[in-house]
Amino acid sequence: MTITFGPHTPQTFVDPYAADPAQTIWPAAAAASAGQDMDDLLPPPNPAERLNILITPRDQRRLALHATLTVAGIPPRPEDRDAIDQLSALPASINTTLQRWLHHPC
Repeated sequence: MTITFGPHTPQTFVDPYAADPAQTIWPAAAAASAGQDMDDLLPPPNPAERLNILITPRDQRRLALHATLTVAGIPPRPEDRDAIDQLSALPASINTTLQRWLHHPC
């Protein structure tokens, strides 16, 4: 894609993210538009390449609380991090109760 400017255009809008669609077709999108099945585009995960990192129970509760809040329509804000960290430090039974309350339909 080539952008040319006229000699008398002092203010021209330039979109740095503009691209020629013919040059930027993602292979998976091209396969989908061609009617091919998309289930075999990614190889299955290799268990030997998994990381041996355990997530602490507190981190598991923190992630679960983030997910529950987001699903409940209350996406956590950056300033909520301290409160979520404090709630995640509470026992698992309290965290489970909080999640149950958030999952309860109104």
